[in-house]
Amino acid sequence: MHAWPASEVPVLPGQGRDLDVHDTATDGRVALVPGPVARIYVCGITPYDATHLGHAATYNAFDLVQRVWLDTKRQVHYIQNVTDIDDPLLQRAVETGDDWATLAERETALFREDMTALRMLPPKAFIGAVESIPRIVPMVEKLRDMGAAYELEGDIYFSVESDVHFGEVSRYDAETMRLLSAERGGDPERPGKKNPLDPMLWMAAREGEPHWDGASLGAGRPGWHIECVAIALEHLGMGFDVQGGGSDLIFPHHEMGASHAQALTGEFPFASTYVHAGMVGLDGEKMSKSKGNLVFVSALRREGVDPVAIRLALLANHYRADWEYTEAVLQEAKARLARWRAAVSRPDGPAAEGVLEEVRVALADDLDSPAALAAVDRWCREQETNGGTDEGAPGLVSRTVDALLGVAL
Repeated sequence: MHAWPASEVPVLPGQGRDLDVHDTATDGRVALVPGPVARIYVCGITPYDATHLGHAATYNAFDLVQRVWLDTKRQVHYIQNVTDIDDPLLQRAVETGDDWATLAERETALFREDMTALRMLPPKAFIGAVESIPRIVPMVEKLRDMGAAYELEGDIYFSVESDVHFGEVSRYDAETMRLLSAERGGDPERPGKKNPLDPMLWMAAREGEPHWDGASLGAGRPGWHIECVAIALEHLGMGFDVQGGGSDLIFPHHEMGASHAQALTGEFPFASTYVHAGMVGLDGEKMSKSKGNLVFVSALRREGVDPVAIRLALLANHYRADWEYTEAVLQEAKARLARWRAAVSRPDGPAAEGVLEEVRVALADDLDSPAALAAVDRWCREQETNGGTDEGAPGLVSRTVDALLGVAL
């Protein structure tokens, strides 16, 4: 599966700053100081509908991580999956009368278009669950053979008790885990499981549903969590720098993925740091496909909204915050974009080295994009009020917001 084209990232003068972020697993700040090659895995979409602003906000957060790392002169190995076989996709295909594979391909193509328009840096590898099945099957077989997984009526379940570190990503209590498992694709009420929280690794073939050769597992398809483990281990290995996604993935997805990998390899941790983005709401509820309260990036683009304004609307909110989308949020972003473009279009202006440093400091401080926007706003106000004589200033401001914020002026 191919990703989307990369936009050029300007090289800025001086040296970028290392990033401090909030780590979910420790509930505290950690310094991210990768080696020369920084490794990040961000969970991708289930392509049964178009990209909404909640998706865009999450991918924007981890795009900032990449940009901060690039500014420190590191290489970045960014990996993202596509869950192109899963229950929600099959259900939507039945509802719409589409072939499930055609639906997945169409929505994945639209996702690529949205990411390109928003100037999100593409992953080094963009991998579908279906193409990962040859790697998943032997992993499930190994977990079963080592006693970390078991069969139940043809399905294969992972035993959460096989990982001594289970629970250390989310730090949730058992009752919270059980409630979230039921809400987010698990089946804690199924009789016969060793532990209600045990997640499915391999689902035996169901009549009328797609399935693949599972060797000794029998025909079927993979569970949700094991696909990301297979992809991450192949492309990044254990102990990679950042596991990222929305806060709704903390449990069960990221908890289970960590336990799968740790049981499979005998190593700890799966990821060094767990970073999660907040939820975007609309009409008082989290924006989600199941609720249908969605604002689609593609719909805004069809209405003629500049994708740069959409990106500025996302940047105006701290990545970890839950926030509400309104028309006023978008209008404010459009006005900011107009001010910034007017300011950098002048032949000279106030010195801009301080703006570059302020943006670097803000982003290094747990990706404080609102503070970064405020720094550029101050320069623009100074430009409007007093002007300046530095001929290179407008260009430096323009390159700064392009390289570090992904905002093309």
